[in-house]
Amino acid sequence: MPPTPDLDEDDDLGRTPAPRPVHYAEQALLGALLLQPARLADTEPLIAQHFDSHTHAMLFTAIRTLPPPDPADHAKDTAWLNTVLDHARPHAPGVNASYLHALIQFCPKPQHAAAYATMIRADNARRVLHGHAERLASTATDPGLPNPVAATLGMTDDIGRVLDSLAAQFSPHPGSFPRTPLPPDVPRQAREEDLVDERLLLATATAYPADVEQMRWLTETDFQLPLHAALWQSITALVHRGDMVDPVTVLGEAQHRGVRTGSLTPKDLMALVSTPAGSPEYWGEKILQRALLTRAQTVAARITAYTDDLANTPHQIVTGSRRALADLNSLRTRWMRATAVPPTPAESRPARHGQPPRATGPPPQPALTTPRAHR
Repeated sequence: MPPTPDLDEDDDLGRTPAPRPVHYAEQALLGALLLQPARLADTEPLIAQHFDSHTHAMLFTAIRTLPPPDPADHAKDTAWLNTVLDHARPHAPGVNASYLHALIQFCPKPQHAAAYATMIRADNARRVLHGHAERLASTATDPGLPNPVAATLGMTDDIGRVLDSLAAQFSPHPGSFPRTPLPPDVPRQAREEDLVDERLLLATATAYPADVEQMRWLTETDFQLPLHAALWQSITALVHRGDMVDPVTVLGEAQHRGVRTGSLTPKDLMALVSTPAGSPEYWGEKILQRALLTRAQTVAARITAYTDDLANTPHQIVTGSRRALADLNSLRTRWMRATAVPPTPAESRPARHGQPPRATGPPPQPALTTPRAHR
């Protein structure tokens, strides 16, 4: 085999990091197709958009667009290569005849074109999923969105569809779960505004315990301050047992549960749950929304970690990413329960005896919009 030429002077010129493996797969594939154009049939379903290099994508487009040459004529002259160059150059001005010949020299074995194409498709799958994870993280942290939960869940739906498509393109294999060390969960920033919302929920839930019975969609894991989470557990325990709820009984339940109050005195703790405002559902939805958006950021970080690990095959990336999305499912389900539009009295009233119920439309869909208003 002739010495391997240095082909890194194409459109990646000046890039500090060393080219990734896909760079050489693209070069090898193009060399195979330029040498033996009939190998194009072995590359399906590869398309130009799968290439990482713009120059390589334009060359591949030219090869796919132009009629293949007669093998005997192609072996004797460079007419077809010149046609490919003329077709690609307007879209990739840096490419020249010497680069095409260098690609041909670089290709180890033209008969391996199918393997090179698979490497290119696999890397494209990695990049596509990485881009979706970046957009998910950006959406979940965008303070300017009017409905951040709906936008974030829409992004997770997009990722799910991408994963379904990739799963159909790449075969499973043993050891399909990635061994990539996962980043820690995104820390929840306990801003004073968020802590105020939690305190208002605790006080309002103590004042309106009947409303708490309908709030099983909110759990202690949604709170940012451990003390607030423990007090929520105390309040819900009283409510679910049917016990009386007021600041004193909440204090007693917290004492029985061994809640650590830090520097708070019993009087301070009772004061914490004694100033209601609005409705428990309103504050609960705000707390749940923040928990969901934070979890979405963690999901995005995990998918990014899987795609950044070059040791992972496409199937491993798909498997790990699906598991990451599953971690968001319980929060998504609880959010939909919290924001579901209740039926109107007319819809919930039973039909009269002997009269068939009237036909109705589909049941009301969960509303992923704004929380309920204050009382």
